[in-house]
Parts: sequence; structure tokens; C-alpha cells
Amino acid sequence: MYLLITFIPEKDKDKVIDALFNAGAGKFSKYDRAAFICEGIGRFRPLENANPYIGEKGKDEFVKEVRFETIVDENCIDNVLKTLKDVHPYEQPAVYIIKLDEKSFFNN
Repeated sequence: MYLLITFIPEKDKDKVIDALFNAGAGKFSKYDRAAFICEGIGRFRPLENANPYIGEKGKDEFVKEVRFETIVDENCIDNVLKTLKDVHPYEQPAVYIIKLDEKSFFNN
């Protein structure tokens, strides 16, 4: 099991999150579409060789984003990551993948 964390522009969150859930993210035991979502401000500056979705090259940009955290089973992590790459609007989205051990979950 993995923990996936990414940051999505607020205006694109529903499209990206639904696609990740449809790809298999957020499923555990008797539940699906499980996630933690927190609003915040993302900051970045596109460099000269960038092709930014938001902002201008060489200028600091501040964007309303959501931090999206969800679990992903090992058998669908590749599909979820491919889906994220395909549907996320950013040229280079920030993505964290953390391998979890069995102690991370209470098994009933």
C-alpha cells in the first residue's frame, strides 16, 4: 500500500480527483474514494525552459491549490500515476509516493 500526495489547482480538483479515484486510488477494505484534502497556496516560479499552465516565465506565482492525499494499492499504483500524469494540468506536478507498511492500518 502507498500514500500518494499531490497538489492540484483548486479549479481543476474535481476532474483530477475523480480520475484518480476511477483509476483505483482511495480504496481500502470496505471503503473507497477515501482521501484527505486541504486548501492552501502553492508557490513556484517557471524558469525559461518551462511551459507553465499557470503563470509567466521568470515571475513568482501563487495559486490556490488543494493538497490531496490518498492511499493506493500496490496493484494499481502504476495506473494511478499514469492517470495523474495524463489529467493533471501542470507540466510538472509535485507528487510524493510513500510506501506504507502493514502497521499503518488496523485490520479487522
